[in-house]
Amino acid sequence: MRIIQPRMKTSPRSPDRPPAGHALPGDAGGRGLLSRRHFLTAAVSAGAAGVGLSAYAFGPAATTVMLTRHDVHVPGLPPALHGLRVAHVSDVHLPANEGAVRHALALLDAERPEVVILTGDIVEWYQALDQLVEFARRARGTVGTYAVMGNWERAGGVQPEDARRAYAAAGVQFLCNETAMLKVGSGRLGVVGLDDWVSGRPDPAAALARLDHADAMVWALHAPGFADLLPAGTPASLVLGGHTHGGQIRLPLLPALRPRGSGRFLAGWYDTTAAPLYVSRGVGTTNIRARFRCPAELPVFTLTQAARGPS
Repeated sequence: MRIIQPRMKTSPRSPDRPPAGHALPGDAGGRGLLSRRHFLTAAVSAGAAGVGLSAYAFGPAATTVMLTRHDVHVPGLPPALHGLRVAHVSDVHLPANEGAVRHALALLDAERPEVVILTGDIVEWYQALDQLVEFARRARGTVGTYAVMGNWERAGGVQPEDARRAYAAAGVQFLCNETAMLKVGSGRLGVVGLDDWVSGRPDPAAALARLDHADAMVWALHAPGFADLLPAGTPASLVLGGHTHGGQIRLPLLPALRPRGSGRFLAGWYDTTAAPLYVSRGVGTTNIRARFRCPAELPVFTLTQAARGPS
């Protein structure tokens, strides 16, 4: 699949972050929201009777990961970064999802991308940090690998300092409101990693405080709703988010679940005021270990030199 630019244009929502306990922007003000667990339980119960969901959703659909490819056109991209591939790994939810994990790692082994970015919810609790280290070590890119926080990590007792130590043991650079600079020949790729919006406090200004010149900038965050709060003029070529699972279980005639922090985003490409945003459907499942009409995904982005003239 080759996607050159996002296809949706929507005005950003208010940048005001609500008080704790209130709905985040884009969550319909909290009206009629179900927890992911309750929604998925209801979906499985309804779907199993109506469309034979059970055998497929808990079997092949939950263990198969789709590799998708996307071109990202970056104005002024130097030749050293032309063709650089960035793999986006999100929502693995270890220690479950063993089949999907094996498939994702096999895809990464075959693809051997230069850069890998892990955008949170890699583990569900503190006791799984050993699995995080093993997975992250095997998922590394050939040139650089980066990771950010997700909401499940914090809910499971993993604090940023715990994640930093675990990722360091795997040879991965953890970013929490920080920027890393990757040199590839004469080119410089900036990777900005923000704290999770649902469970933490993303701070773009802090992340950019020590920014050196970069030829391209990739931003990584977990809950994608925060992408609408990045102001116009933010130095960004691409924003990567996860969290939504794409809905995970998509029954006919029922709306897809968008968990708190998703904003207006569900899956795929979107326009924001800062840069194109891609929301991955993720590798694993949560609460209900099933997928239906929403395959797991490992997106790989290729940076290319933008053509002259309007896109």
